[in-house]
Amino acid sequence: MENRDILNFLAEAGMLKRVKRSGWWMAGMPFEETVADHSFRCAVIGYVLAKMEKTAPYKVLLMTLFGDLPEARINDSHKVANRYLNAREVEKTVYQEQIDPLEEDMRGELGGLREEYDSQNTPEAVLARDADILECLIQAKEYCDLGFRNAEKFFRKAPEHLRTESARKLWESMKTWDSDTWWEGLTRFER
Repeated sequence: MENRDILNFLAEAGMLKRVKRSGWWMAGMPFEETVADHSFRCAVIGYVLAKMEKTAPYKVLLMTLFGDLPEARINDSHKVANRYLNAREVEKTVYQEQIDPLEEDMRGELGGLREEYDSQNTPEAVLARDADILECLIQAKEYCDLGFRNAEKFFRKAPEHLRTESARKLWESMKTWDSDTWWEGLTRFER
């Protein structure tokens, strides 16, 4: 593998900083997070959920960090588009092409983790999926707390897909949580 292949892979991953999450513009949000924004917090949530569920976080972190990599090529498709497209199969093909130029050990690890995530047969895969769903729910709650009530649509079905006890407990707490209060009392003048 050449350094150019690694640099191309990293540049492509950087595209996720520009790809907007399409579900938010479908819901009429005046500003949307990027796929990279989502992936970062998804990884943080994955780490926290893994610790809460007493599972090693390494695989969960990798699944959440690399899970949306295909969107650098095919963009983020919202639920309406997915009604007409087989996005999961396309993502698998794109992901494989993205990791093909990598060295065998990286390609093998990332490919195996993708297969594990898709199968949803391990605790780590379930946690990574819960982290993805929970990140979307937290983002929707933040939009709602800012006054964008249209984001409440995301609360209808997504919580039903949470599989771990820890994710479900966080969702229950989120219902009465004000996402805009975490910073209060942290300013120098409010101590």
